[in-house]
Amino acid sequence: MENLPFAATTPVSIGKVGLMARDGKRVADYYKSVLGLTELRRAGNVVVLGAGDRELLEIEESSALRQDDPRSAGLFHTAFLLPTRKDLARWTRHAIETRIPVDGASDHLVSEAVYLTDPEGNGIEIYADRPRENWVFDGPSVRMGTYALDVPNLLDELIVCNPEWAGAPDGTVVGHVHLRVGDAQAAEQWWRDEQGFDTMQSLGGQAVFLSSGGYHHHIGANSWQSRGAGPREMDRTGLGFVELLSKDATAETAARDPWGNEIRVLPAG
Repeated sequence: MENLPFAATTPVSIGKVGLMARDGKRVADYYKSVLGLTELRRAGNVVVLGAGDRELLEIEESSALRQDDPRSAGLFHTAFLLPTRKDLARWTRHAIETRIPVDGASDHLVSEAVYLTDPEGNGIEIYADRPRENWVFDGPSVRMGTYALDVPNLLDELIVCNPEWAGAPDGTVVGHVHLRVGDAQAAEQWWRDEQGFDTMQSLGGQAVFLSSGGYHHHIGANSWQSRGAGPREMDRTGLGFVELLSKDATAETAARDPWGNEIRVLPAG
């Protein structure tokens, strides 16, 4: 098996994310061309993409879907974690050279990240973690922030003879998923009580970051645009499900958070 990042070795980690799409081919082609995911399997109107043999994204097509409403509960972004900082540098150089549109780039102290949006409005983060020994903890909380990414410094990882970006490398995982919710504090309570996650950082009742096993966060939940949102309307594009991999699980289970977002739990391995 590939050498997985710390985020994927904790008692609970992210498996894959399910998306509902009106134009599944267009969405899948985006993730293949921009992020370098490969098609692992296809059945009917469902295609599964991944890196190596690890499934990361399942896209289900239905032309009857209505467009996602960013003010509702649902997906804020799917965060694809690359194995090394050098991998992120390769992708960033590739994005610059091929003029891939990006929404922003940030230094979060624990990680460095670039943000994009897919053709149907789903948020994407592509990132690399800093070494865990360099993270700063304040008691049980990890120190995170949002600062401008030093792109020249990132690109200094590369030298002329470094290989070019050749697609998402083995060891790429979904490091975390960030959700839109109607109430961040209610989301925090649900993830703690129902999934056993720990709070790693809370931002004034508007956003919360939770994890398993001391990772900086496997789940983010915010109400920045969706404050007061009720249950998610299931006939819209966007989030289909979030899959968790649990080392303690012996069978597949599923639950819904207070906004109807489907959370599946599968045995790890």
